[in-house]
Amino acid sequence: MKTFFNLIQEVQKPGLCHHCGGCVTFCTAVNYGALELGEDGKPRYRDIEKCIECGLCYSICPEIHELDEETKRMVSWSAPMGRILGTSVARASDPEVLARGTDGGVVTALLLHLFDLGRIDGAIVSRPVGEFRRSPWLAINREEILEAAGFHFDTLHGMTHFSKLYSGVYDTFSPSIMELGEVAKKRLNRVAFVGTPCQINSLRRMEALGIVPAGSIKFHLGLFCAGNFHFGPEQRQNLEKMGNFTWDQVRKVNVKEELLIHLQNGEIRSLPLDKLEGIKRFACRYCDDYAAEFADLSFGGIGAPEGWTTVIARTPLGRAILADAKETDLQEFNLKDDPQLPPRALAKVLEWSDKKKAHAQARHQELEKSVQVKG
Repeated sequence: MKTFFNLIQEVQKPGLCHHCGGCVTFCTAVNYGALELGEDGKPRYRDIEKCIECGLCYSICPEIHELDEETKRMVSWSAPMGRILGTSVARASDPEVLARGTDGGVVTALLLHLFDLGRIDGAIVSRPVGEFRRSPWLAINREEILEAAGFHFDTLHGMTHFSKLYSGVYDTFSPSIMELGEVAKKRLNRVAFVGTPCQINSLRRMEALGIVPAGSIKFHLGLFCAGNFHFGPEQRQNLEKMGNFTWDQVRKVNVKEELLIHLQNGEIRSLPLDKLEGIKRFACRYCDDYAAEFADLSFGGIGAPEGWTTVIARTPLGRAILADAKETDLQEFNLKDDPQLPPRALAKVLEWSDKKKAHAQARHQELEKSVQVKG
């Protein structure tokens, strides 16, 4: 049986660890306490003597393929981009939610809808804690859910945010899955999770095995993600020069086909995404899931007009809560104005998904060749 030691050899050393936190979360939740996240965001041994070598941390890693078939069967996954029950373009009905949202505020509107109906006791999100800083957070009331929708730097179609890790270096990835520890402490068992494709993947693997703490997550809300970034002050300054702006001028940032920087005066600066490749996290270059293929609902700005969100329903549960929210908290784009918008938006998501899969495959082939040469 392979254990965390093998994860270090097979995933961490080649640079493939996404820092999703699934292995640490599981180990902590069942009170083994053998693992922890280091200051650099990487899982590591906290107390190797407490490791019982159960091998579950190895199995639930999204870079390990032991549970691929079980996980795909559980969510009825199908090629080329996961199960798709419907595509919508929508935005929040509440003006406050819409104003705070990066695109159409749909994720926040859905969380508030579920909370108001009593279907969730809380939501795992990320919140702003300073300039270019986000941290994982378990929101347990309306005010906290709204606070998480505040000003943020929203990168590459997702809601992953800047978290200062060490020495002035910033990372757009927020290890939200670690908040499952707070879920256990508060003894909550009806929680919505908002996260990246790798985090959703890890949670689904836990669910496939029927292990703690997956049972507490009732709704999996996935975010389109072309990658996350790791950079310091020098790279921030380079972005300012590229876009001819300063960060104190920025109102919000989001992504369509380009990185869009919205300034306080209403102007928008556009930066080509290929210009950001140099600061993309190493592991993200090997990830092939753009559209959160294992979620109940997947979200992003790609394919939608400004101020709207593209939403893909993937499970009957996701489709049901989306339909219910459209009655009160969501406004669907008027298809009389553009009847082909949803299929066109889906085609755009598929295009980006195909790009990410092809890129990841090429990177893996390069990595395998380099390993063979070294061997």
